[in-house]
Amino acid sequence: MNHIRSSSTAETCAQTYSFLPCTTTALGNLFLVLAYGFLNYKVRVTFLTAGSDLLLETIGPGYAGGHGHVVTLLLPMLGALPDALLVLASGLSGSGEKAQNQVLVGMGLLAGSTIFLLTVVWGTCVFAGKCDIGPNGVAIDSKDTKGWFRFTGSGISTDNETSWTARIMAICVIPFAIALFPKMLRIQPGHRLPILLATIISFFLALSYCLFQIYLPWIQRRRLAFAKHRHVISGILQHAQMQALGHLLNDDGTPNENVIRKLFYKIDNDDNHDLSRAELHALIIGINFEELDFDKNDAVDKIMDDFDTSGNDTIDEGEFVEGMKIWLNEAKRKVQASGAYTNKFINDYHERTREEHDQLAVSDEEVEPVENPGRMIVKAVGLMLVGAAIPAAFADPLVDAIYSLSKATHVSSFFVSFVVLPLVNNSSEVVSAVRSMRKKRRRSASLALSEVYCVVTVNNLMCLGMFLALVYARDITWDFSSELLIILLVCVVMGLFTSFRTNFPLWTCLVAYSLYPLSLVLVHILDSVFHWS
Repeated sequence: MNHIRSSSTAETCAQTYSFLPCTTTALGNLFLVLAYGFLNYKVRVTFLTAGSDLLLETIGPGYAGGHGHVVTLLLPMLGALPDALLVLASGLSGSGEKAQNQVLVGMGLLAGSTIFLLTVVWGTCVFAGKCDIGPNGVAIDSKDTKGWFRFTGSGISTDNETSWTARIMAICVIPFAIALFPKMLRIQPGHRLPILLATIISFFLALSYCLFQIYLPWIQRRRLAFAKHRHVISGILQHAQMQALGHLLNDDGTPNENVIRKLFYKIDNDDNHDLSRAELHALIIGINFEELDFDKNDAVDKIMDDFDTSGNDTIDEGEFVEGMKIWLNEAKRKVQASGAYTNKFINDYHERTREEHDQLAVSDEEVEPVENPGRMIVKAVGLMLVGAAIPAAFADPLVDAIYSLSKATHVSSFFVSFVVLPLVNNSSEVVSAVRSMRKKRRRSASLALSEVYCVVTVNNLMCLGMFLALVYARDITWDFSSELLIILLVCVVMGLFTSFRTNFPLWTCLVAYSLYPLSLVLVHILDSVFHWS
C-alpha cells in the first residue's frame, strides 16, 4: 500500500492511498476506526447480505442442483470475508517489522469477535429472550412475568440441533490446539511445522463445514419450518373469522376472550372441555391451506408446544385462551395494524405469512423458476463483488487507524482491536440475534443461537487460517500463544456448556458475561506474569 507522509501537522501521519484522512490524536483515530467500522457494517448489510439473499432466492439453497451447491458453499465464507480481509491487511502492510507490529490487530480482531459473540452477544440473547420456566424446566413461549432478576425462574430453551451446532463449533478449535502444541510442550514457540499444519487444517475444516451446510442445511430448513408454522397460525386465526364467530380483537386491539372461547367450544367436538391431538388434527385438515405442503402431525405437535403449558398432552380452556392471546399479539406486531382491528387485519397477517413461506420454500429437487434468472444472478454477484471490494479497499486504512490509536493511547493494538473492532464489525449479528430473541419463542432462540455458533465457527477457521498463513509466509516471529489460548478456552467452555443442554436459566447469561473480562485478565497474566509474549 502507498503511504505518503503529510506535513500539515507537527507530528506527521501516513495518509493511506495518498488522500484518506489521518491523525495522530487518540480521539481522531477513534473516530476513523468507528467510521471505517460503520462503513463495513453498512456494506455487509447492504451488499453482501442483499446479494447472498438474492442469489439464494434465484438459485436455491441446499440440494438445489450444482449451482445451489456452489452458492451454499460460498455463503458462509462470504459472511466471514470482512474479518478475513482485515486479518490479511494487518499482516501485508509495509516491511516485516511493521507487519510484526500490526499483525496484532488481526489477532485482536479474531479473538475479540469470537469472544464477543460467545460472551456478550450470547448473554444478551438469553437476557433479551427470557421467558418463564415451566415445571418441566422448559421456557414457556412468550410468557415473561418473572421480572429482570429472577435468575432461576426465567430463561430460554433451544432445540437439539442447536446443541449439535455448538458441538461442531467446539470441535473446530482443533487448529488452535495444534498451533499451541509447541508452547504447551515447551518447544521453541512458533515452530514452522505446527503453524503450517494448523493452517492447512483450518482451511480444510472451513471447506468441510461449508460442504456440511450443503447436505445438512439445518438453519435454512428451520427457517422454512418456522414460516410454515406461522402460516398455520394465521390460517387458524383466519378460519375463526370465517366461521362468523365474531372479531378476535376488540376495537382497542385487545384479544376478544368471548370469541376465543366460542372457538374453543367449536373445536371441542366431544365437549369434555379439553382439546386432544385428534381434535387439533381435524381442525387443521378442515382448513384450506391452498397448496402449502406440511406435515399435519408436526403442526399438531407445534400447537401443543405453544398451548399445553401443563404438559398433560391436552389443551384446556384457559390454556387455549392464553395461547390465542399470544398468537394474536404476535400477529399484531407482525402486521403493525392501526385503528380498528377487523377481518382485514387477520387476512393481512395470513397473506404476510404466506409470502414469507414462499420466499423460503425451495424444493429439494427443483427450484421454482424466477423471471429472467440470468439478470438476477448477475445482479446478485455484482452486489457481492461490491460487498467484497469495499471492505478490501478500507481494510488497510482501518488497520492503520487502529495501530495509530494504539500508539496514541499507549495501549496494545491487540487490546484496542479486541474491544473496539467487534463492536462495529459484528453489529449486524448483534442486531439480528437480539431481534430474533425478542420474539421470546423457542424456535427463534434456536435459530438466533445457531447463527451465532455458525458465525463463530466460520470466522475462527477462515481468520485463523489467514493469520497463520501470514505468519508462515512472512516468517513473522511467533508471539501469539496467550491470544490463541483464550480463544480456545472460551470456545471449549461455551461449546461444552451449550452442547449437552437445551434449557438455559437466566443465570447462564452471567456465566457468559464473566468470560469476557476474564479472557482479557488471562491474557494480561500470561504475558506479564508468565512472559508468554
